[in-house]
Amino acid sequence: MLITEIERFLEEDLGYNDISCTLVPDREIEAVIFTKEDCVLAGLDVARSFFDYLGIHAVTTLSDGDRLAKGTTIFTLSGSSVSILRAERLVLNFLGHLCGIATLTRRCVDIVAPVPGVRIACTRKTTPGLRKYEKLAVIAGGGDPHRFNLSDTVMIKDNHVNMMGVEAALRSARQKASFTQKIEIEVESAEDALRAAALGADIIMLDNMTPSQVAQTTASLREARIAEHIVIEVSGGIGPDDLDAYAKTGVDVISMGSLIHQARWIDVSLEFSD
Repeated sequence: MLITEIERFLEEDLGYNDISCTLVPDREIEAVIFTKEDCVLAGLDVARSFFDYLGIHAVTTLSDGDRLAKGTTIFTLSGSSVSILRAERLVLNFLGHLCGIATLTRRCVDIVAPVPGVRIACTRKTTPGLRKYEKLAVIAGGGDPHRFNLSDTVMIKDNHVNMMGVEAALRSARQKASFTQKIEIEVESAEDALRAAALGADIIMLDNMTPSQVAQTTASLREARIAEHIVIEVSGGIGPDDLDAYAKTGVDVISMGSLIHQARWIDVSLEFSD
């Protein structure tokens, strides 16, 4: 985390007249951060950034991606009582949020695990200003981060296709994209999927299709053998209850905005040691 980010988050939380944290005597104390429920861990580096900035000594033997049981100690802390109080809410907010994302992601990854080769990915439906942390939490949970931003991959969405058509949109993308960038196109029919494959798309996203429609389209793409390197992705309102059906359709990637915007925060707490 950049120093400017740390200071921005601290400024938001502390304000200009922090009386609450300075009520206690400023002396060296010890504290622990622990989880109050089973979860998958994410956000350790974010927490360390705040501790380092505030001069708090933090010790952990854990790693992002670890499965934690209720009551597990995440950090043992020592340092200024005022500094620990100032770090408390920010660290707990990040850990609770990011562990929630990692936990939901791991649940989804476990659901599709019996089907070899299927990846669970997130989307760009992220909290403004927190994208990189949320996507790293998806990685901690065993998922794929997809694009971090619009520059990673050229994505031809439905609005592009509606304005230009599949062929013109792909042609324009090929002209403008670097040789290092893959081109992905979002389609809503088997016909457009086959057309996009024939025109050289690298990734074809099947959007808002039922599992049976996806299975039929995937079978058509495989049988056509237009380009065997094409990655087939499915997306659009998919939740954990839908995963088993979609995983069996033959797709390579299932992308889910819900990994982030429907993840429930994990209850993480800080207590001073006796």
